[in-house]
Amino acid sequence: MSDYEKTSNGLYAYRYPRPSVTADSVLFAEQNGQLFVLLIQRANDPYKGCWAFPGGFLNMDETVGHCAERELQEETGIVLTGMQLVGIYSDVERDPRGRVITAAYTAMTTMPQAKAADDAAAAQWHPLNALPKLAFDHETILRDAMKVLNIAG
Repeated sequence: MSDYEKTSNGLYAYRYPRPSVTADSVLFAEQNGQLFVLLIQRANDPYKGCWAFPGGFLNMDETVGHCAERELQEETGIVLTGMQLVGIYSDVERDPRGRVITAAYTAMTTMPQAKAADDAAAAQWHPLNALPKLAFDHETILRDAMKVLNIAG
């Protein structure tokens, strides 16, 4: 038996489950000598009402880098390209919805105005030294993004 079969609509059905892929954006900005991080408040479960990095699920016709840029724009209105890859996060238990792997990207930027949209209830810049508890494994991603950009923690 093959590991996949072609369905009547021309797509493939796989015998084994496949993980979902997401991308997240970790933006930092400095203002008056203080560092800030951009966070969105989640409008939906899981972690409804909690704070997280802008991000979301990969579309079939895009790269993970483009996904990070698109989700950032959809959830905050901020347009930014050329972010740097932080890493790939694949802990089996990282997302309660199931098997989800994320690629995290980061950048240091000016502090553009963020306006919540799409599935973000709020979008705000938070002082790095006074962050709320973060959803998913975003505390780990934050630490790694700080290392990539040589930000002292």
